[in-house]
Amino acid sequence: MSDTQKVAGRPSAAPPAVNSLDRYFRVSERGSTFGREIRGGFATFFTMAYILVLNPIILGSAKDKFGHQLDTGQLVTATALVACVMTIIMGVGGNLPLAIAAGLGLNAVVAFQLAPLMSWADAMGLVVIEGVLICVLVLTGLREAIMNAIPQQLKQAIGVGIGLFIAFIGFVDAGFVSRIPDAANTTVPVQLGAVGRLTGWPVLVFCLGVLLTIALLARRVKGAILISIVTMTVVAIVINAAADIKSWGLTTPKVPDKVVATPDFGLVGHFSLFGAFGETSAITVILLIFTLILSDFFDAMGTIVGISAEAGLLDEKGQVPGIGRVLFIDGAAAIAGGVGSASSNTAYIESAAGVGEGARTGFANLVTGGLFGLALFLTPLLTIVPLQAAAPALIAVGFLMMTHVKHIDWDRYEIAIPAFLTIAAMPFTYSITDGIGAGFLSYVVIKTVLGRAKEVNWLLWGVSALFLVYFAIDPVEQILGVK
Repeated sequence: MSDTQKVAGRPSAAPPAVNSLDRYFRVSERGSTFGREIRGGFATFFTMAYILVLNPIILGSAKDKFGHQLDTGQLVTATALVACVMTIIMGVGGNLPLAIAAGLGLNAVVAFQLAPLMSWADAMGLVVIEGVLICVLVLTGLREAIMNAIPQQLKQAIGVGIGLFIAFIGFVDAGFVSRIPDAANTTVPVQLGAVGRLTGWPVLVFCLGVLLTIALLARRVKGAILISIVTMTVVAIVINAAADIKSWGLTTPKVPDKVVATPDFGLVGHFSLFGAFGETSAITVILLIFTLILSDFFDAMGTIVGISAEAGLLDEKGQVPGIGRVLFIDGAAAIAGGVGSASSNTAYIESAAGVGEGARTGFANLVTGGLFGLALFLTPLLTIVPLQAAAPALIAVGFLMMTHVKHIDWDRYEIAIPAFLTIAAMPFTYSITDGIGAGFLSYVVIKTVLGRAKEVNWLLWGVSALFLVYFAIDPVEQILGVK
């Protein structure tokens, strides 16, 4: 019998709490022990600790509209700080073994969709607005309406598309794929390596990292992504010391002068709530905010329900205990991510590792959050990881997100075509927003031509209308005489 089955089928008469801490977190009541909670907290941290490396690399590798890049050391601090605070708040306020950190996919939206159109402060301001709106949606009950507006399989397609987009970013960042220069006079946009073949030691590190990561994933090794990043960083350090390498890109792998350092909070509070509206059109800003909400809100819902089910915590109606409070905290995590310049934070599916070790309450979050707090002082150690050692994690995450494609009914063209366009458009246009827009518009059109327009929720009609304006913004502006 699995742990989930044991917990789900535990007797109604729970053993008495041994102390006030036990009583508050309901440790004994949920059939757990403090030992299991502590083990679970450690397991969750080490499974998701890769975000301390990956988030700074994703955000740090992008430039904003004005050519500015964020400091890697400050990003490590921001990532660890927000994860620490919000994971503990989720544990104390939500009492679920559900850790929080910068969301993969969400940080890609911020780095590659928002930043090129505005300043970093403006982009983080939109993240704050996104979080506020999510909290409002939770408080007003509109989350149910929005959840019902978008077909479940289209939501799955959005996740798959983001996965492919992330994987593509990983290939490009590592130098495995590069853009063919315009001088080559070819219509082929990308190629293998920098010159049509793989060259140099850094790319070899990436290739070995991919092989190691997929091997560990195939064997279902806990913490596979983190193990791969650490191992390949060590390999990169050795290679860098032994070989003559011109450049590793943003980060050169070498042994730091010190391991512990004072956290640099320079990015905390560096956001502008409404600056984005002065940098690009209002319709574009609205769609970008919608993209953040869509990616964050539904992913969080799936994660929260999935982890709660795995822990045997769903009630007889299949509902998460205190779901309103939990969702509100998740929305507040998005706000905190924007305020801290760490990108939108959200619940992590890797929390399943802690559940697998026996965690059933928010006490495990105190352990996980405490370890993120400790990481605040390890910035020198975390900033020696080169892109080539971390990028395999993006490939792995892309694969994991790609697995949701199995939930799409490819025999029903009314959903299969919009799903395909959603998935394909994201990596091909290098835009998550464009992929979502292509999916929504095609869904509405197909439903209409099939004579089933009434099946489309009015909210989806409204959003699709916005996307229509978004895609046709140039002729619309010309008609209106804007430019």
